[in-house]
Amino acid sequence: MTHLTLAEVESLARAAHAGQTDKAGRPYAEHLAAVAEGVRARGGDPEQIAAAWLHDSVEDAALSEEWLGTAALTARTKAVVRALTKRPGEEPEAYARRILATPGALLVKEADLAHNADPRRLAVLDAPTRKRLTEKYARMRALLGLDPEQVPGSKPVPEPEPGA
Repeated sequence: MTHLTLAEVESLARAAHAGQTDKAGRPYAEHLAAVAEGVRARGGDPEQIAAAWLHDSVEDAALSEEWLGTAALTARTKAVVRALTKRPGEEPEAYARRILATPGALLVKEADLAHNADPRRLAVLDAPTRKRLTEKYARMRALLGLDPEQVPGSKPVPEPEPGA
């Protein structure tokens, strides 16, 4: 079977999420592009980049599980998308265990969390939402064993040394 190219996966993901916006009202495709770029920048391979483009597609009902099952994607890409798809009522601990047990999924989730926790994205939200999401993302990073200092804006900027 010939698999979809990354350009085809990107086009498909953009079309599937067309009209959707994030919590700040921005086009949802911006988030997908940022996660895909984050995966690439972290050394991810094409299968992980494809999964980044599709990571929210089944969860958000932009694409169905049936579609994913028959899509011209590698088994690994499908496994990563499934691992990153939160299930209704699922506890964060179970979600984290599934991500950790799926080869390639942690890198995609790390890129997703990094973009979600970007202070520039959070800054446009109201204070209670910003606080709730910041705590949610920090908890997931902890469950996944990710270094909290890797989250943009979570590490204080050091003061310049006197005389420097």
